[in-house]
Amino acid sequence: MSFNLIALIKSAGYLGVWGTIFAETGLLFGVFLPGDMLLFAVGVLAAQGTFDLVTVISGCFIAAVLGNIVGYEIGARLGLPFLQKHTLRYVTPAHLEKTQSFFTRYGRSSVVLARFIPIARTLAPFLAGVSRMDYKVFVAYSFIGGALWAVGLPVAGYYLANQVPHELVDYILLPIVFLICGFIFWSARRKRNSSPQ
Repeated sequence: MSFNLIALIKSAGYLGVWGTIFAETGLLFGVFLPGDMLLFAVGVLAAQGTFDLVTVISGCFIAAVLGNIVGYEIGARLGLPFLQKHTLRYVTPAHLEKTQSFFTRYGRSSVVLARFIPIARTLAPFLAGVSRMDYKVFVAYSFIGGALWAVGLPVAGYYLANQVPHELVDYILLPIVFLICGFIFWSARRKRNSSPQ
């Protein structure tokens, strides 16, 4: 596989992958991390022998759940003012408001659904902590979401890679890279345009 992102994932190794998944779900700056693309790519690389599939998805699952728990604890202990103050460095107030609305609308299920939505994936655990969602319920839904996201995407990448010639895998991953990068660019531009002049 030729492009630098894949080389970066290979050089980061297991700890780099797991650390990225943890940061995206547990730390505020994680909104910029491309978790979906990373998980899918890890599955593809596992099919090529770079990673052991069981080892890497086990670590991704644990990192995703622990990240959620850390995010919950920060939200519960520091509250919404802290979240509003510090997320303004990374996302717009509109992003926070939309995530709050999403969280209010879907309640417990938002912990699972947010796993598949950039930015919401990072903010939802904090908001669960702020709202004091029942801790046992939150952890249970974090396990479900972690299994679907942090295990499901690598497994999908693994089996897809096994069905496609390796020389064509780049053509599958490149559109995903462009979509993620495009979303980040769009979010940054929207934030800049919405900032007071």
